[in-house]
Amino acid sequence: MKSVDRHLAGILAAVRPLAPLEVEIEAALGAVLAEDVASPVPLPPFDNSAMDGYAVRAEDVAAAPVTLPVIGDVAAGDGGLNAIGPGLVTRIMTGAPMPAGADAVVPVEWTDGGTARVRIDRPASPGNAIRRAGEDVRAGDVVLREGARIGPAQIGILAGVGRRRVLVRPRPRVVVLSTGAELTEPGTPLGAGRIWESNSFMLAAAVREAGAEGFRAGSVTDDPKEFMDTLDAQLVRADAVITSGGVSMGAYEPVKEALSPLGTVTFEKVAMQPGMPQGFGVVGPDRVPIFTLPGNPVSSFVSFVLFVKPALRAMQGLPAGPPPTVRAVVTAPLRSPEGKRSYLRSMLNGQTVAPVTRQGSHQLAALAGANALIVVPEDVTSLPEGAEVEVIPL
Repeated sequence: MKSVDRHLAGILAAVRPLAPLEVEIEAALGAVLAEDVASPVPLPPFDNSAMDGYAVRAEDVAAAPVTLPVIGDVAAGDGGLNAIGPGLVTRIMTGAPMPAGADAVVPVEWTDGGTARVRIDRPASPGNAIRRAGEDVRAGDVVLREGARIGPAQIGILAGVGRRRVLVRPRPRVVVLSTGAELTEPGTPLGAGRIWESNSFMLAAAVREAGAEGFRAGSVTDDPKEFMDTLDAQLVRADAVITSGGVSMGAYEPVKEALSPLGTVTFEKVAMQPGMPQGFGVVGPDRVPIFTLPGNPVSSFVSFVLFVKPALRAMQGLPAGPPPTVRAVVTAPLRSPEGKRSYLRSMLNGQTVAPVTRQGSHQLAALAGANALIVVPEDVTSLPEGAEVEVIPL
């Protein structure tokens, strides 16, 4: 059997980052930046008031309480030339440019709020309540580096430095397709021998959580021709494809039957539990990566965490490798088959981790109640309570 590490290495060697494209910043959420972004101007671009109040000379209010004449108002967005002389003040609003001659702002709360004359009850030191030009960003500073994931704050700074469009690696478009004659769409009556289809919903959600675009293509029966017709129809919108089911050793394995003759997809046994039957390769004229995962829901999900999620990171130009782990003390003894790396569903709570009681690869409810995977190496068949283990947080 092939090792987990070697299977992942082969996948990461085959996938490539998506080509960058320029998009409006509103469409950049979740994408990965494909360029460094610098600010053409300092931020703030001018000295401005951090509060509503009065622009003053600090020396004029040092002996507060004092009463001084108010010579005008400066509002946010005021583009005029404003100045004050000795013993004079100007009302100023938050964000308004500081008038020449003023070196402090007295908050309105420290005054009687006067409009012609104002009583100032507290002194203000030079620089009080002033946002200095360039104190956030200097002109020419890089505000975002290539490889940054774009979230709301990143969109904010892109707009803040005047960018309307930005070069990104887009979120991969991933089509998810389940196979099995027993599958029935949720929300419809359940006939004899049928189960409601869950894998495509779970995997499409996992794709979206990983920063890509997940599209359910529903499910197909165990007919290889139906599978290929559906796959061919979906390739036009796919940067990657995930299938579940149809890759084991028995009869009625439509994914393996349909793709094996192409010679571009390899089906192998990987030394892991759950999820031993795995397939990976490329399909179509554009050589779209395809991940053929086992059909048991826990096997399918664990396979996504180990193999698909790192590949989606690589396609977005992000660092990619095995999922990160933490160390924790297990609260119960563990058993694992020799020669396979086990991924046991568990509850991680701080420095301890407890395996869930149901570890079957079909037991989706137990997976839904877990928040981590305990990793048991291939050469370990048992671990006592209190042993330190490696854990993948989910």
